[in-house]
Amino acid sequence: MSPAEQKTWRDRAAALRNIPPVLKLLWQSGPGEVTGEMIGRVLAALVPIATLGVAKTIIDIVVGKITHPAESLPTAIWFWLVLEFSLAAAGSIFGRLIGYFDGRIADNFSAEVSVRIMQHAATLDLTSFEDPVFYDKLERARVQATDRISMLNAIGNLVQQFVTLASFAIALFAYNPLLFFFLVICVVPSFLGESHFAFLGYSLAYSLTPLRRELDYLRVLGTSRESAKELKIFGLAPWLRERFSGITDHVINENRKMARRRLGWGMVFGILGSLGYYGAYAYVVLQALQGKISIGYLQFLVGTIGGTSTQIASLFSTFSSIADQSLFLTDLIEFFAMKPRIQTATNAIPAPRPIRAGFDFQKVCFHYPGVERLVLRDLNLRLEPGERIALVGANGQGKTTLVKLLTRLYDPTSGRILLDGVDLREYDIDSLQREIGVIFQDFVRFDMAARANIGVGRLEHMENESRIREAAGKSRADEILTKLPGNLDQMLGRRFEGGVDLSGGEWQKFALARAYLRDAQVLVLDEPTAALDAIAEYEVFKRFSELTEGRMALLISHRFSTVRMADLIVVLEGGAIREQGTHQQLMALGGRYAEMFELQAANYR
Repeated sequence: MSPAEQKTWRDRAAALRNIPPVLKLLWQSGPGEVTGEMIGRVLAALVPIATLGVAKTIIDIVVGKITHPAESLPTAIWFWLVLEFSLAAAGSIFGRLIGYFDGRIADNFSAEVSVRIMQHAATLDLTSFEDPVFYDKLERARVQATDRISMLNAIGNLVQQFVTLASFAIALFAYNPLLFFFLVICVVPSFLGESHFAFLGYSLAYSLTPLRRELDYLRVLGTSRESAKELKIFGLAPWLRERFSGITDHVINENRKMARRRLGWGMVFGILGSLGYYGAYAYVVLQALQGKISIGYLQFLVGTIGGTSTQIASLFSTFSSIADQSLFLTDLIEFFAMKPRIQTATNAIPAPRPIRAGFDFQKVCFHYPGVERLVLRDLNLRLEPGERIALVGANGQGKTTLVKLLTRLYDPTSGRILLDGVDLREYDIDSLQREIGVIFQDFVRFDMAARANIGVGRLEHMENESRIREAAGKSRADEILTKLPGNLDQMLGRRFEGGVDLSGGEWQKFALARAYLRDAQVLVLDEPTAALDAIAEYEVFKRFSELTEGRMALLISHRFSTVRMADLIVVLEGGAIREQGTHQQLMALGGRYAEMFELQAANYR
């Protein structure tokens, strides 16, 4: 065996360790359904051998009657005929029960794993979601939540096949043990071959994951409303189709190569399996011709040999399928094993309410994992209660990163951030983040009711209509609600039937409303008015200035007309603070801020 082949078998054997945790998940998703299915499968597994035994008795009675016509027909035959009918009916009932429980188990398991994936994903670091390798793993884990349903059925089939094979093997051993071993020997090559090709199939599927993800992206890009305008204007549709077709052809060709190899070897293995069955079959036929066994026993043995051959092949095939499908579970198990680096420490303390001293960035440096360049370097900054700070600077200077550090979506690479003199890492994360309301430039547009679009800002107030309307009034989203047919219950977005789409500025007002609903001590707006016109922007910031009275506020904006409202303006450049002061101070300084302000003001002259 070559080193590569040894590795595939080692990988396959190692992957079997994935099965116990999945079985645990299966049991937890529905213990009653799992128990019911197993009982049904064990009973169904015993029906074939029982049916063969009853049929043997019936045939022997019939042959005896034909051989000795003068004798009366034994009345026991009616008992055996009724019993055979009962077994057939029982087999049908067990099959339907198994199908019923399989459906229940599949629904339960899919829901259980999907919920756990969502729960676990929510605990992972933000940096994980910015890593393409993680996204490939997450995609495979998500798919495995539903695609591995067939594996669960296979595990149930394995139990049933094993019990059936055991019953056949006992009957065959009682007649001639060599027949059983002969059948096994003829099936083993097929098992090894199928296992080998199943592993190659996994390796191929694993390597094609990035391409399949790109296909999904291109499919969405080519059919979504958001991209339709640019696709038409720039004539991108043919280019996208060509790119999609090229990747699709590559994926199909790779799959075809594998299928052709599997087909050829599968034929050879199939012939070997048939040789085992017909060799044993010929042997017992000769035994019957020599008068060593009765016709009924011949029928019983032929059925037992056929059943044994089928069950051995099925057992090996099912086990091979389970072993190889367990390889696909590797990503699911590894995904659940991932631990966040940013998590609440043991004995963490709740965030202070009210905040008294504020935030203090002390020599904070930060770079993203796998990237050497520092986004922030030796940054020192204070944000005190009641103070409104504006961050300005070109794109990529660390403004949004600073916000993510403040909210502890990231931890500093070096240095520390204090809140009321205590390191942020010593606070309970959930408690800390409840005190901060953030609206990012790329805020989420929830395809949900208007109420939910605001209510997600503070879930406990989702059904509190007065609080929802108060927040809508603060952000001017109430003006939009009056125009919507369903008001707070109006579905927003076009994803679902009856949904109403909004302009960028209207969506932004709903995003602002959920920040106000949060009733946080710190309000952070990261380019919150990018989709608004100049008049609407002025109204938002005028309102923002009123609503942040007495609170800490952090504003990121490229529009200097709004930045002037801040108590302190901080200019970031190269990840460090280049200048800071009020608008008047920075203009008098004549530095970088004054230069940017004059460049922007010139556009309005």
